[in-house]
Amino acid sequence: MLVTLSEILSLAEEKKIAIGSFNAPNLESLQAVFEAAEELELPVIIQFAQCHEPWIPLDLIGPIMVESAKKSNVPVCVHLDHGETLEYLKKALDLGFTGIMYDGSALSFEENLENTKKAVAMAFSAGASVEAELGSMGKRGTGSEDGSGVEDKTKIYTDPDMAARFVKETGIDALACSFGTTHGIYLTEPKLDFDIVRNVREKTGGIPVVMHGGSGVSGEDFRKSIEAGVRKINYFTYMDKAGGSAAAEYVRSLSDGEPVFFSSASMAARDAMKEDVKKAMKQFALLE
Repeated sequence: MLVTLSEILSLAEEKKIAIGSFNAPNLESLQAVFEAAEELELPVIIQFAQCHEPWIPLDLIGPIMVESAKKSNVPVCVHLDHGETLEYLKKALDLGFTGIMYDGSALSFEENLENTKKAVAMAFSAGASVEAELGSMGKRGTGSEDGSGVEDKTKIYTDPDMAARFVKETGIDALACSFGTTHGIYLTEPKLDFDIVRNVREKTGGIPVVMHGGSGVSGEDFRKSIEAGVRKINYFTYMDKAGGSAAAEYVRSLSDGEPVFFSSASMAARDAMKEDVKKAMKQFALLE
């Protein structure tokens, strides 16, 4: 069942949980997420980041994501993650995506504001929803959607007062906030500032807050984040790592001289990602 980002976040708000948002830059990860969501009977957001383009073109994977969502037994939002240009956002909307994220976090506040307004206008005309980002979890490449991660001291935490103006003037449906998480592998335990989430929610009239860099966060910190008002949690790196580890284990299990088949390795990766996604989804839904 294909739904918009706004619709799926309304479900999260009603139940005071967070919806898992999982990147799917290949068919194996797409299968893993859909199978996990349907087995648990939980709504889910499936997304594709612009930086995944070298792995598989949006033009190729996007229609498959949309059609798979339509056929699913659970509510699914098909979302563009970290869209960096308005042209790329339009491409996703034209393919039928029901949510887009404009990432202007590296720009000045005013530039981010003006471009986000344009993104909202485009999405509104297509019947889709918009997520934007204020603050920064670090420079791209120091812990990004490609799964890399090194210690990064370039974070700019979200200012709740600026968030209030940003939300009011843009009309966005969700706001990605910087409150201590980082994309990629954590080299040290993250220290999250839950007051930022609470204050953003209060000053914006309850905007759904999005956590980026959800992989590697403890179960306790997930719970506290959700209680503070996080309604969407982006999760990819550790899911991707689980798939890679399973594929490597498959190769190690072979006898000397036994051929390595890509299809077998990819199946092992898919099954491992599915189990990792199920665990994450249960945490976000406060089921464990």
